[in-house]
Amino acid sequence: MNTVRLSKSCVGQEEKDAVCRVIDAGYLGMGKDVQLFEEEIADYLGTELEVICVNTGTAALHLALLCLDIGSGDEVLVPSITYVASFQAIAATGAKPIACDVTADRVFIDLEDAAKRLTKRTKAIMPVHYASDSQSMDAVYAFAAIHGLRVVEDAAHAFGCVRHGARVGTVGDVICFSFDGIKNITSGEGGAVITGDIELARRIKDARLLGVEKDTDKRYQGQRSWSLDVKHQGYRYHMSNLMAAIGSEQLKKVNKFSEHRKACVTRYRAGLAGVKGLAFLDLNYADIVSHIFVVRITDGRRDRLMERLRSKKIECGIHYMPNHLLDYFKTPYSLPTAEMLGCELLSLPLHADLSFADQDRVIAEVLKLLAS
Repeated sequence: MNTVRLSKSCVGQEEKDAVCRVIDAGYLGMGKDVQLFEEEIADYLGTELEVICVNTGTAALHLALLCLDIGSGDEVLVPSITYVASFQAIAATGAKPIACDVTADRVFIDLEDAAKRLTKRTKAIMPVHYASDSQSMDAVYAFAAIHGLRVVEDAAHAFGCVRHGARVGTVGDVICFSFDGIKNITSGEGGAVITGDIELARRIKDARLLGVEKDTDKRYQGQRSWSLDVKHQGYRYHMSNLMAAIGSEQLKKVNKFSEHRKACVTRYRAGLAGVKGLAFLDLNYADIVSHIFVVRITDGRRDRLMERLRSKKIECGIHYMPNHLLDYFKTPYSLPTAEMLGCELLSLPLHADLSFADQDRVIAEVLKLLAS
């Protein structure tokens, strides 16, 4: 019996050929392939905002915050339930991540709780598009406007999703995507910052290349900056041509990937509808391309179900442990909804190579336990 993967990189011969092409060209670092990938992302999204590719989604978050001059003594509001990368990106600037509770139905940042966490040191809010959902972003932007905050969207799960008829990444302050190996598309590793703030974009472009001014322009011409200046902290966060070549091929497949992910979600929702002890998140699945498919196991049997699935060679996961309970980010206050969800959330297998037959195995095993 094969193992049903929770997630996986869905790559093929096209990506292999693209990598070989870059290797044969002899320029593996950041160059014209990265420029092309950025242009292709903008075309796919339908945006005229600046697209800046970097080597990870975490680097995208870090650079966005850093170049907004967020640092030591500052605070950033962030939902407790997210991958630890969100918290680490904030902490890497010297700022403090302020953990906020989440809503039970969508696992989205709870703005009523966030309002309680505001101080004179609060400089930004980082909403996380958990399970690809961003339908509450209008409220976040209204909240940010009232309190004078910048908004850095952690859209790592949300590439290809739609909000108000436009793709996520076409409207907003700063939007950060991830293209790591298991996201909706991958570039092996990688990420992107998207913003209409021209000065911010300029600083991010420099900062991804160790702060070297205008080095991006040189790299896209196949050149290097030998006479240079540096005025701000920078990092080696640029994307390579190898990564961009993979990403370009993945973009050609994104519609096929999206259709399959949506079909799998529809089948899960039909096959598990009405099961006692299992609840779906209240997401607008028509507009999202689900990176993960998350359910709540509300009868206390989440861990038993995980053990059963694993015994049947079915991978499953928890997205995520509440960050405010981790030693490094522990808070003196409780976040009751996040703590409840931390014991209920369960991710079932979902990726573009998941077969319907394997999905039926997953559904059958869930029903065997929860229906007993």
